[in-house]
Amino acid sequence: MKIEAEKLETQKPEKLQKYRSDRIRDHLANERTYLAWMRSGIALMGFGVLIVRLRIIRPPLAPQPPGNGWKLGLAFALVGVLTVLLSTQHYFAVRRDIDEDTYQPPDRWIILASLAVALLGIGVIYYVFTVPLDNLQTFMLE
Repeated sequence: MKIEAEKLETQKPEKLQKYRSDRIRDHLANERTYLAWMRSGIALMGFGVLIVRLRIIRPPLAPQPPGNGWKLGLAFALVGVLTVLLSTQHYFAVRRDIDEDTYQPPDRWIILASLAVALLGIGVIYYVFTVPLDNLQTFMLE
């Protein structure tokens, strides 16, 4: 026990600081945040594919013009890819800031993500309410 205490006293302060439990918690929280952003990006990409596929797969007796649904799906997919790329860059920037003990939470990520999701939501609402109801006939199987 005494030998371990002497070893701790002779180690460099930055070595001890590197393994502090609060620093470990900060890094783990950063990783959880990164994984949440990754899930969000994957969900956005999946939703974009879903919008495009639902527009293409339709009953053969209900012909519909191609419309602009693919553009909305593409926008979702692009925002999803952008979310993945920006979250990866943000993860490494926060990791560096935690190690240097200079981390300041940026508001720009919150504003950027909120604007992107709001614009996509407006696009979905516009798309849903501009599709003519005549093209959305349902068929009963007898």
